[in-house]
Amino acid sequence: MRDGVIYVATGEDYLSLARQSALSLRQTNPGLAVDLFTDLGEAGDLGMFDQVHPVPRVHPRVKLECLPLSRFERTLYLDCDTLVLAPLGSVFDLVERFDLALAHDVRRRSDLVREGLELETPYAFPQLNSGVMLYRRSEAMRLFLAEWLRRYMESGLFRDQIVLKDLLWQSDLRFYVLPPEFNLRRVTMLDAWEPLDARPTILHSHRLMDHMRNGGPRVTTLQQVLDLERLALAQEWHDTGLAPGDRRQAERLLSVMLEDTDETRQVRKG
Repeated sequence: MRDGVIYVATGEDYLSLARQSALSLRQTNPGLAVDLFTDLGEAGDLGMFDQVHPVPRVHPRVKLECLPLSRFERTLYLDCDTLVLAPLGSVFDLVERFDLALAHDVRRRSDLVREGLELETPYAFPQLNSGVMLYRRSEAMRLFLAEWLRRYMESGLFRDQIVLKDLLWQSDLRFYVLPPEFNLRRVTMLDAWEPLDARPTILHSHRLMDHMRNGGPRVTTLQQVLDLERLALAQEWHDTGLAPGDRRQAERLLSVMLEDTDETRQVRKG
C-alpha cells in the first residue's frame, strides 16, 4: 500500500492514547490507512486500525524496531500523544524527494535539546523531534533506521533523539525539516500566528499524558492543551521575574535571551 500512518503503543495507557489520536486522524483524513504496533494483541482494535501488528519486544523505544516494519511505501509515524487537527493534504509527497521529514524540537537553547551523543553541532542544528516522522521505503532509509537502532541500543540512553541528532549530522540521507504546524509542540505559538501564517495540522503535546503522569482529568482537546500551556507560560514568565504584556519587561526579556549568563542558563533548564 502506498500511504499510511503507524502508531506504536505498549501498555493500556499508551494504547488508549493511540486510539484517541487515531480517532482524530480518521475524522480529519477519512480513507487513510492506519496501523498499530502493540504488545496487547488485536484488543478489539481492528475497528479503529486497519491492521494490528505485534511489537518485536517491549522496551521504551521499541518504535525504532517497528519503523522499518511498516507495510506502507510512504509512512507517517505518530507518537501516541498526538491529535490530528486538519487534513494532511499532500504532505506524503515530500518523500518523493526526501527519504525523511521531521520537525525541530522546541526549547532549542536548553541543554536537553542541544545534547548529542558524541558530537557537538552548530546551534542551528538542534535535535529534531522523532514523535512525528514521515519517511519512505528505500534502501537508504532502511540502513539509516538500522544504524539508529544499533547506536541507540549501544548507548544505554533513554531518549532516542540524542543519537538521531548525531546520525543526521553525519549521514548523507536526504531529509526535510517540517514546518512547526506539522508537529505543534509549543501550542502558545497559536497566540502569535496571524490567520494566513499556518494551519495547525498535528498537535503533539505531553499534556495529553498528564493524567498518566500526574493524575487528574484527562486532556483531550486542543483548547484544553492551549489553556494549560498559557498557564505554564505565565508561570515561566513569573519565575524569571518578568511579566508578560509589559513592553519594558519584554525589552528586558529580549536582552536576557541574547545573553549567555548563569541566569539565562538557569531559565533554559527550567
